Amino acid sequence: MRPPQSLNELRRMSARVGRNILLVQGAGGNSSVKDGDVLWVKASGTWLADAEDKEIFVPVALSAARAALTQGDERVPLAKDAGTTLRASIETSLHALMPHRIVLHVHSVNTIAWGVRTDARDEFARRLDGLAWRYLDYHHPGLPLARAVGEAIAQDAVDVLILGNHGLVVGAAGCDAAEALVADVESRLELEQRRAPVADHDALRTVGAGTSYRLPRDPRAHDIATDRYSRAIATSGSLYPDHVVFLGPGLPILEHHESPNVMTAQTIANGLPPPVALLVPDVGSLIREDASDGAEAMLSCLALVTSRLPLTARVNYLTSENEHALLNWDAERYRRQLTADR
Repeated sequence: MRPPQSLNELRRMSARVGRNILLVQGAGGNSSVKDGDVLWVKASGTWLADAEDKEIFVPVALSAARAALTQGDERVPLAKDAGTTLRASIETSLHALMPHRIVLHVHSVNTIAWGVRTDARDEFARRLDGLAWRYLDYHHPGLPLARAVGEAIAQDAVDVLILGNHGLVVGAAGCDAAEALVADVESRLELEQRRAPVADHDALRTVGAGTSYRLPRDPRAHDIATDRYSRAIATSGSLYPDHVVFLGPGLPILEHHESPNVMTAQTIANGLPPPVALLVPDVGSLIREDASDGAEAMLSCLALVTSRLPLTARVNYLTSENEHALLNWDAERYRRQLTADR
């Protein structure tokens, strides 16, 4: 199938957005354009940042996808002669339901930092005044989220969706308008970042010596461990889906003089996989040597989110049922595998 000219515009916009870690981390986020009865949407496990260098979009039969959704079927029918082995994004149903020509879904750091709070409703109303927006409580990605979106847009014309414990969705007539709308929401929801104490790299190398753990590539990832409030948030539960999928529920603390090898052995003995990352209080963070680029990006994202939560914030964590649904979801296992192979 020959891609429409409008897809080139989407590629350029998606790559710009995907390179901004405050908006997108790793394979998170997705974008789409509607061309007649075909929805071109980002493929699962691909990175928006790669939009101009790789084929990351797949064509979906739009009317068939919408019809399937009305029957409670979230399987996504590709367009005839799609010519690809990639799967459409996990959140294609959301893109299909939104009436806008361009739909852009990002895991905006500022939006997430607001969206995990139980005390943010009044602030949303004040800061987003004048926009056609709605707030949705957390719903499992895929069909449950699509149903909630369908109900919201059936009641009002909505251009901006704030997804609790998840992110931001905007719809617009064109790519420039969608990108500008994201920038506008970001400006309205911007939060000050706490400055964290500097990590002790030498001490971290000593702790990680002879183990399967190393220093993360992004220095910002240490902020979760060196800032006591960020550390408390990160170790108390899971904040959003990619937190669970790429880093596991919560993050474990490596107490002083405790060996990563001992902690890993204990974790495996309990029937769990080795932790993706470890926090050494007041020292810094460690990540597994075999951690994917996606895991690296999510550790950085978690640091950026937790450092924007004020000391007075009341945090709403995902439930254990939410975590279990994400970790045992075939679509997410597929996405993790593709991200590991990037």
